Amino acid sequence: MAALNQEELLRYSRHLVMPEVGIAGQEKLKAAKVLCIGAGGLGSPISLYLAAAGVGRLGLVDYDTVDLSNIQRQVLYTSADVGKPKLDVAAARLRALNPNVDVVLHPLRLSRDNVLDVIADYDIVVDGTDNFPTRYLSNDACVIAGKPIVYGSIFRFEGQISVFDASRGPCYRCLFPEPPPAGMVPSCAEGGVLGVLPGIVGTLQALEVIKLILGEGEPLVGRLVLFDALRFSIDTVTIKKSPDCPVCGAEATITAPIDYDAFCQVDTPADPAPAVSVDAFAAERDADAATTLLDVRSAAELAIAAFDGALWIPVGELAGRLSELDRNARYVVTCHRGPRAERAATILREAGFSDVRILTGGIDAWAERIDPRMARYA
Repeated sequence: MAALNQEELLRYSRHLVMPEVGIAGQEKLKAAKVLCIGAGGLGSPISLYLAAAGVGRLGLVDYDTVDLSNIQRQVLYTSADVGKPKLDVAAARLRALNPNVDVVLHPLRLSRDNVLDVIADYDIVVDGTDNFPTRYLSNDACVIAGKPIVYGSIFRFEGQISVFDASRGPCYRCLFPEPPPAGMVPSCAEGGVLGVLPGIVGTLQALEVIKLILGEGEPLVGRLVLFDALRFSIDTVTIKKSPDCPVCGAEATITAPIDYDAFCQVDTPADPAPAVSVDAFAAERDADAATTLLDVRSAAELAIAAFDGALWIPVGELAGRLSELDRNARYVVTCHRGPRAERAATILREAGFSDVRILTGGIDAWAERIDPRMARYA
């Protein structure tokens, strides 16, 4: 185990005077290798505090760029970073915070084909993701590879934290055997998230990582913490290992990563509605006003950016408001970037609307290619 140098002895002095850490514990932190999946709302406080604590190798997985709408909660970034790759900015910030930390970048989308290779060199994985396919993917990979994963999730005013370690407790699938139906749970982009919430949840995830490295305290193995910011309540739920779990049970059937988009029902429908590009629709609109643009985003998104002349019905209300629509009219459905428009188009077509298309790339593509004055958001 690498010894601490003089600079590190001073840097970590507040750790060293704690008997639960001391020099031996700080050397454990220096020798540790932790992978954080996601460098966004949760990944920001996770990586900042782990780097500050002296984790020797800190890996980051992300493939996105900084958007202005990120700044409200993703504290790794500033307004000057908008448009830059997140990992480039994060690496510079973390190395400036603690040059003793080896920051390793993985600029990729985690998939069934690369996940086992990516996590292979790390001791602990931290889940800073915001979607179900990646959450199940990272859980299954960690079970298969025999690694603990520190879980966190956020939505609006609520957060969840746990530690999944199949060698001594349940995994994520024991808690959630099946993902919710596609479209049932809104994303943070659709439902929002209080800016400070990922700071609270991500910091607690970093705490659990440090406890695992030190071997101190009681990690959240077999327990799920539920945090409600509005009520300021913290509840703990016991989670039991499922003997029938397909990935960590005695007769596991999942022994290698699977198709998680299909498992979480985010694959393309068998009979998808036809699509129209923003360029083609712009030309069509100029030539013919007979097509109705149906915007299925939320009210908050509408306040940020709105199409002139569009009909607005949130996707969650669409099935109950079909009587407001003309079944003989032509519709082009849009949302932010596409998934909700696909769900809305399916609802319309199953209800007998025959002329329904989806605007490829949604309002984001429209703002990028057709109307640069329109605000963009993530």
